[in-house]
Amino acid sequence: MGEGYDFSIDDLGKRTIESPINLSKVSGDYMANYVSDDSYVRYLVDAQPGPQTPIARAELFERAGPREKIYFSPHHVHAGIVTCGGLCPGLNDVIRAIVRCLWYRYGIKRISGIRYGYKGFLPEYNFDVKALDPDIVDDIHKIGGTILGTARGGGKQVVEIVDAMERLNLNMLFSIGGDGTQRGSLDIANEIEKRNLKIAVIGIPKTVDNDFSFIQRSFGFDTAVVKAVEAVTAAHMEAHSQINGIGLVKVMGRESGFIAAHTALASHEVNFVLIPEVPFDLDGPNGLLRHLEKRLEKRQHAVIVIAEGACQDILAKEAKTDASGNLKMGDVGVYLKDKIQAHFDAKGVEINLKYIDPSYLIRSSPAEPVDSIYCERLGNSAVHAAMAGKTKVLIGLVNNEFVHLPMKAAVSSRNHVDPEGSLWRDTMEATHQPILMINSDTYSAALGIKKETP
Repeated sequence: MGEGYDFSIDDLGKRTIESPINLSKVSGDYMANYVSDDSYVRYLVDAQPGPQTPIARAELFERAGPREKIYFSPHHVHAGIVTCGGLCPGLNDVIRAIVRCLWYRYGIKRISGIRYGYKGFLPEYNFDVKALDPDIVDDIHKIGGTILGTARGGGKQVVEIVDAMERLNLNMLFSIGGDGTQRGSLDIANEIEKRNLKIAVIGIPKTVDNDFSFIQRSFGFDTAVVKAVEAVTAAHMEAHSQINGIGLVKVMGRESGFIAAHTALASHEVNFVLIPEVPFDLDGPNGLLRHLEKRLEKRQHAVIVIAEGACQDILAKEAKTDASGNLKMGDVGVYLKDKIQAHFDAKGVEINLKYIDPSYLIRSSPAEPVDSIYCERLGNSAVHAAMAGKTKVLIGLVNNEFVHLPMKAAVSSRNHVDPEGSLWRDTMEATHQPILMINSDTYSAALGIKKETP
């Protein structure tokens, strides 16, 4: 991934104003440095011996950080912050970081929180903006959720949103949200450009599923894994203490199984991991239920972790979407619980099945320290990008460096667990589950192999 993408960044104009942040221009003086405009990060790090193909500028990520010259005069800036979509650990940490960097590093005193997502811009909802300053945000990282409130939808009413931004006289907007939010941000930025307005739109990608393209980790993900491991620990204790005990834990992951895989690796107590990227059969000689039987016969207990997006090809999907445009999925946790219970009831085998769904507990949790640190740095980088006049930009971590990522590239596709990659291979090592729990006929059909007629 990366080949054929253009990672060039849009600028509002020439930067001519001296930054109020006093940093160094040279290395070796024990002082933090400005980031130069010709400092880049390579995305593809795989290499082969022999001559290397030259890398074009468009294939490199622009390094994030404070510039020596900035575009906006700090005394004239009115900044807006909006949080959209579902909750995620770290939302308040990002808000706090943005406000404090604007206030203390650049001297910006007009900072408005837009309440309840993009709907906060729309006059029909009649929501007031929330004035933000360090006193208001200093302790918000200690609680979950978002002090601005959040909502799904509203992002398609682009004209009305930009009208509201003009009425508020905003110079920059920080949008904290997932794939749908950032698609909306890109549309908003395009409408701003069409009107020849000088408003920076900077996105901070929020997806607990860790499924944004190119970005190596999204904030809230590590906290989600910590909380999911706690649920697995409880499920394991329940299963281990019962006759043929089975602990079933459903975790988040609509299209990507990163939380499920990392939870298995971190807990060492998971026997089966089921994710959207890897097909599996329930029935048949190589199906999940048969392997679950073997596990109970051998060890008398088992723990299963399933991502919410797994098994959706079996479940009947509704042809409906939520306000963010996400497909409403069937509840795979309840479905699998019922299938397991029915299977063993039919065989006359006693089991004790405990089902745990910690999804909303995880989403509303305060961020763990590792995420708090990440959110602080994301927020700071977002402010530096906006002050430098960058726009249509997401802030992300690539190869352990904070970079500017074009929104257009970031929302072009989703990140998935590679079933043939090292993460999934290591997950298999941790669980000792079969590499594929799929019957031969199903496997042939999946690969497009036609069964020979005798």
